[in-house]
Amino acid sequence: MPPRLRIDSLRRQVLRCPYELQIARSASTAAPAVTPAAPIEQLTRSAAVISRYPTTQPPSHRNPEYRRSQLLRQYTSILRTSPLLVLFQHNNLKSMEWAAIRRELTKALEKVDEKIAAEGRTAPPLASHIKLQTIQTSIFDVALRIVEYFRPNQATSASGIKFSNDDASLTHDLSRNAHAAVKHLKGRHEMADILVGPVAILSIPTVSPEHMKAALTILTPKEAGFRAPTRKANPDYYDPVVQTGLQKLNLLAARVDGKVFDITETKWVANIEGGMDGLRSQLIMALQSMGSSVTTTLEGAGKSLYLTMESRRSVLEEEQKPEGEKNESS
Repeated sequence: MPPRLRIDSLRRQVLRCPYELQIARSASTAAPAVTPAAPIEQLTRSAAVISRYPTTQPPSHRNPEYRRSQLLRQYTSILRTSPLLVLFQHNNLKSMEWAAIRRELTKALEKVDEKIAAEGRTAPPLASHIKLQTIQTSIFDVALRIVEYFRPNQATSASGIKFSNDDASLTHDLSRNAHAAVKHLKGRHEMADILVGPVAILSIPTVSPEHMKAALTILTPKEAGFRAPTRKANPDYYDPVVQTGLQKLNLLAARVDGKVFDITETKWVANIEGGMDGLRSQLIMALQSMGSSVTTTLEGAGKSLYLTMESRRSVLEEEQKPEGEKNESS
């Protein structure tokens, strides 16, 4: 049998409905709540300007989320912070070969840091800051042109391109100003002929001929004219993986303080004895020797002039003497 419903519970629900409807009607007809007026300061204050772009990301000509944009920023940072760059051509090196070459390179650079510290020089260690990496030549060429020709603090670029008025405050490398400043200079950079094919760069954060020589001794000893480490001194250098990878590396050029050096000039920089300190001492010695030679030359000219004038004075005195005094003196 179905369950029985109590009549009392149904009656209570029916009687409760009109009462709830009456409460809802009275609430809807009640006076609306009054919202307090805003203060005078809020009314007189001007509305904040809504920026078109977030503060963390200014407008860009290139989408900053793309990998090419991130590589461009990385390359411009390397070019601005690394006054010494060495360029190599690599041909299909494997990841194991790259790892082995970087291992031997780090060991050689650490030895240079230890030598500098043992000599008592105050130069900071650079082995951990020197990087060997492959690059995308097309993006690296754009980065070179931006670093060389883009002048964000000027109304026009180094190439004479005027910046737009609505974008004059943008100074980052992905801005429309940077793009307009270097767009027409494609292929005109002095390193454009070098950036062809697969290229790797060795970035050194300071001009250190000693670290450069150690790197070239490991990477391209024959082309740079240096002797490779002996098997007894460094047996790991002669591992088949290392030697196979080194055979695929070729020295191209170097960039020192914004100037491109060919292989011969690169060898000259690496052969500077004592690094930059040795070069400074050589310069001081040359200036000192030049100063001493100039002083000797000037003194010699003065002495010869003095002797000439003295001899002439003695001749004139002899001529002015009377005949009797001349005979006595003779």
